[in-house]
Formats: sequence, C-alpha cells, structure tokens
Amino acid sequence: MAIGSGLGAQVGIAAEVSYGTFLAPTKFIEFTKENLALKKTTAQSAGIAAGRLLPLSSRRVVTQREASGSLEMEVTNKGMGVLLQTLMGTTVTPVQQGAGPAYLQTHTLADIAGKSLVIQKGVPLTTGVVTDKTFLGCKITSAEFSCGVGEMLTASFEIDAKDCDETQTMATASYPAMSPFNFSQMAVKTGTFGTETARDGIRKASVKIERGMAVDRFYAGAAGLKKEPISNDQVKITGSIEMDYVDTTLDDLHTSDGATSLVLEFVGPLIAATFFETFRITLPAVRFDDAPPVVEGFDVVKPTLSFTGLYDGTNQPKIEYISTDITL
Repeated sequence: MAIGSGLGAQVGIAAEVSYGTFLAPTKFIEFTKENLALKKTTAQSAGIAAGRLLPLSSRRVVTQREASGSLEMEVTNKGMGVLLQTLMGTTVTPVQQGAGPAYLQTHTLADIAGKSLVIQKGVPLTTGVVTDKTFLGCKITSAEFSCGVGEMLTASFEIDAKDCDETQTMATASYPAMSPFNFSQMAVKTGTFGTETARDGIRKASVKIERGMAVDRFYAGAAGLKKEPISNDQVKITGSIEMDYVDTTLDDLHTSDGATSLVLEFVGPLIAATFFETFRITLPAVRFDDAPPVVEGFDVVKPTLSFTGLYDGTNQPKIEYISTDITL
C-alpha cells in the first residue's frame, strides 16, 4: 500500500512501437510536478420537447477524447534517453566510450514521426490505493532546460496525447541509483562550432525547443480519437542567458547581429578513463535578440540576453548525453 499523498505517486514511461498502443512502462521518472489530464469534448442534444425544462442526461455524448499536460523533473545522470529521443527525433543507440561503462547518446534534431510514448502515472487516494491513469500516444511538443545559481538542471516537457486509459495494471516502480546535474557542473560556451570557449560571468541559462505539430487530426471512423500528430511548422529554439557584465562579447554579438555557436554543458563525475557524466546541448547558430546592459542602481550590471537558435547551413542542433545507460 502506498502513502496516501503525492509521496506515493509514480510516473513510468515506455517508447511506443505503434502510436497509441499500450506497452508496460519500463523506466520510472523521478518527477517534481505533472499535470497530465484527459480532455473530452461533449455535445448535448438540443431537441425541443413539450414541457421539458432541462436537456436529457441520456442525450449527452462524448464526441472526441485526447489528453495533454506537462511533466517537470530534474535532469539526472541516468534514464533520460527515451525522453530526449522523443523530443529530438533521431533513433539513438548508445555508443560505448573506450572499453569502460560510459555510453554516449547523440540526439540530433530530426523529424519526430514514429516517436511517441506511453506515460503511466499513479495517483494515490488518501487510503493509499494508487489509481492508474495511462496516457497513450504521447508526443513531446516542447521542452525547456534551465539552470541558475544554486539550482539543479531542470527540464519541463509539454505533452500531447491520444487518450487516457484507466484499465491497465499499474507497473511496479523501480529506480536506479542516480543523481541530478547542477549549477556547479555548468558551463556556457560560445564561438566557432566545435571550438567553443567558456564564457565568464554566467549566472543562469535556459534553452527551449518547440516542435510545431498538427495535434487536431480527428477523422471519421476513429471513434473520436486522433491520428498521430505530424510536424506542421519549423522547429523553434529560443533561450536566455543571465550574466554579470564582465565583458562585451555577447553584447557585441547583439549589436552586430552576428551568429555564434552556443553550448550549454554539464559535466559530472568520472565514469571511466577520460569519460565523464555529461549533458550537453549544442546550438550551432544563435543570434541575440535582446542584450540591454542597463544601470539600475549601485549593484553590478546584470543583463539578460535572449537568443534564437537557427540553422547554420551544415550542422543540426543536438543533445549529447554520456551515462552508464547501455540502452535508452
């Protein structure tokens, strides 16, 4: 019997083989917040009958079902691969580094056709009974990664789903030993792609990746459920950097509207040989939209620089993840 509060909640995930088809969760996420919920569309008969003052309950129908919500968590040194693959689109097989237990996942930006999840959440009643809500056909429509002074690296995933099934058996959660990436491991680098150098004075950084998708593909003959969403817009990548005004490097890029490669990198403990736990976002071309160094008083000048990620004509954005995970 679980604890009858959020302390007894769980979230499990599995990569779907076929959109909207149940598979038992194989990985369990240590999440911090979620709001996944069923959305139903109903229609009520408006027929007039002599003397009837209220619509008939028996003539209300559900015309379509879907689900959506968000999932927030700390980015950890294990277990992130399935989520990153569903966001970025490339089918990834971890590559062993050297002869030791370190494995590199390279999630390069690609179309996300065929990439969807089962997300099963367990919500405890006050009695400790855990109720099942299994979301099928989960597509990640956006994700934001953020870390600042004294913080963990966090991720927030926005999700669109085909349906919510409450008839499945709740999977038994199990969690590997893992730890979160944090500010002490963070570096922000800019420069020429592949040779970026670390910037000084950075206090906080965030990157948001948005996948435009047609999520309204409801057709006759599908029992009111949608077909798999497909990409219907270019990917939008934005972000911000908060810093002390230690130099004019990024400010000058704003003035000239020049492009630079940007890397948000977290390097944790050594796994083996020269390979460390790593989470790295590389954006081969960004341009700064706002970088106003303004003086607001006696304190150190602290500009916030917003940027847009663009295509440099050769290299795609990517997320690299080094862990001991042999498989996603």
